[in-house]
Amino acid sequence: MTAVLALIGVMGCSEPRERPTAPAAFASTPTPERLTPEVARQAFRAYVTNEDVARASGDERLALSWAADGQSQLIAAAFRKAAFTGEPVPRYHYATPRLYVPRLSTYPQWFVAAVDRTTRSGNGSSAGAGRSASEPRSKRTALMAFHRSSPSTRWRLSLTTVLNAKTKVPHVVVDREGYATPLATFDAGLMIQPRSVSGIHATLAVEGSGSVAADVLRTGAYTSGYYTQTRRAKRRAAEAGLAYDTVFTATGFPIFPLRTADGGGLVLYALSQNTVTFLKDKRNRLSIPRDAAHLLDTLVLKDELNVTQTLQFAAVVPVQPPARTPAHTPSPGPGRKTAPRADVVAHDGAVTQAFTRASG
Repeated sequence: MTAVLALIGVMGCSEPRERPTAPAAFASTPTPERLTPEVARQAFRAYVTNEDVARASGDERLALSWAADGQSQLIAAAFRKAAFTGEPVPRYHYATPRLYVPRLSTYPQWFVAAVDRTTRSGNGSSAGAGRSASEPRSKRTALMAFHRSSPSTRWRLSLTTVLNAKTKVPHVVVDREGYATPLATFDAGLMIQPRSVSGIHATLAVEGSGSVAADVLRTGAYTSGYYTQTRRAKRRAAEAGLAYDTVFTATGFPIFPLRTADGGGLVLYALSQNTVTFLKDKRNRLSIPRDAAHLLDTLVLKDELNVTQTLQFAAVVPVQPPARTPAHTPSPGPGRKTAPRADVVAHDGAVTQAFTRASG
């Protein structure tokens, strides 16, 4: 969790003695607000209203004032892409959300919304209009984590991730008063502590299905699949006289863990992927990636290209199974996983930084 922001005192400049003035009035300290389901509903409505105004009018500053952490990086990149292509920033229509509101009495405060979101074009029409029945629809289910650092700051969207196809929203426990149960980031009752999910995910992305991380996190397109993509990209780069390297790392952004009905947890978190491509043979040249062109200050590439992606996920983490004595522990067969594993159920992200430079 991020630390609570310090309140900054405002000091007035002193006046010359011959012109005395009354003492400056200091702003009163905002009163802490208790987080309730109704507060969360108001915060969600305020966000989606201002987001749509910002996207419809192309007001990047307004959009960024309602976002934080990895989400602010993704929003800035989206506006820059729109300016580069001449297309309007995509807009969204949100259905009624399901809110998962922790019973928190101190700051920082946070909550998660699960909501069906339809992508619209910049003029407000459905992005799916005109598509054939075989093409994918624009309606997807988003998991959105909102964060408030202190009483003096507004609610901001910290993270948005989108459920994988045919995946249902995990069953998060909500009591009769509408509150969900938050998990400590160090909760040892889960197969993976919430604070460690991002690091294990990064390890599996770098090392692939042969990694020990595969013992606790399922392999798939958005875990070990990254390793497969990297190997393929390295082979293509070598054939073109290039060197290619990519690294996945956990970020310092907040994570959002909630208790699920089976005793496990739903954890929302972010990763960063940094890829460097450079020329081994100066007679060759780098090509511009389509997903990064809008972030480059120049389209005349030097001999090194550095691209960073912000990736946002949700994973379902099972409860830690009870310990077994050696006499009652079956011997697993080759490649067999006897313990339950965490599963990445939602993903989203985009390139958020790119630059070129001379190597060496």
